[in-house]
Amino acid sequence: MENEQVKILSPKLDVVFQALFGEVGSERITKNFLESILKRKIEKIDLSKNPILRREFKNDKLGVLDILAKINEGENCNIEMQILDKSDTIERILYYWSRLYSRQIKMGESYKSLEKTIVILIADFKLEELKELKYHSSWKILEENNRKTILTNKLEIHIIELPKIVGNEDKKDELLDWLYFLENPKSERVEKKMKENEGLKEANEKLNGLSEDEKMQRIAWWRQKAIMDEKAIYSKGVQEEKEEIARKMLGEKMDIILISKLTGLTKEEIEKLK
Repeated sequence: MENEQVKILSPKLDVVFQALFGEVGSERITKNFLESILKRKIEKIDLSKNPILRREFKNDKLGVLDILAKINEGENCNIEMQILDKSDTIERILYYWSRLYSRQIKMGESYKSLEKTIVILIADFKLEELKELKYHSSWKILEENNRKTILTNKLEIHIIELPKIVGNEDKKDELLDWLYFLENPKSERVEKKMKENEGLKEANEKLNGLSEDEKMQRIAWWRQKAIMDEKAIYSKGVQEEKEEIARKMLGEKMDIILISKLTGLTKEEIEKLK
């Protein structure tokens, strides 16, 4: 009887993503991935600052799930895979950037010693603020009038929205190859591109190894459960907030149809609040 086929873990799951791209030994994988995002050559990469997050028990805190990469010796890069949309994504990105940038310097040191800081967010959802933009957007501080002069090269932010890759199947782009790997590592595109891209091939091999690791399987299962629980709690909180707003609107004698349009609640849900 043949062995049951191993279920491949999702690279989008943050604990799997961290193990794939954040561990020492993943340098070629992460270097290739970052080059496809930053659109430039990386000569050197250091992943030694990342904690090892593989834990045995469900009650262990998994700690920080984003990845810190030191590239070309003078640049700090934070990479995060975000699954849940909590509506504060932009604020979180700026906070991560400021934290990584400011903690480089100690009291008495010159501000000129601060190094370039890059934040990369990979979101498994669309951002409302970026609805007119493509799947990959990059950000710097530009002068408002001429839109050409960059204030500093020490701030760089990249946002990747995975749902937006749909419809780009035929587009030739190495970043897209990686994004399709995150979305479906067994897709036809990924299988084809692995023959051309050593980093992608190595990532696929490592993912297969992680998927066969019983400890990693347990971590992934508990993490998925935690995300589902968090999503349920968040959804409940959003629903309660909408209902509270609707109650206030009802108190102002507003029309139910208008309340429904403004809050997203159904007429039946609003009726129950009376």
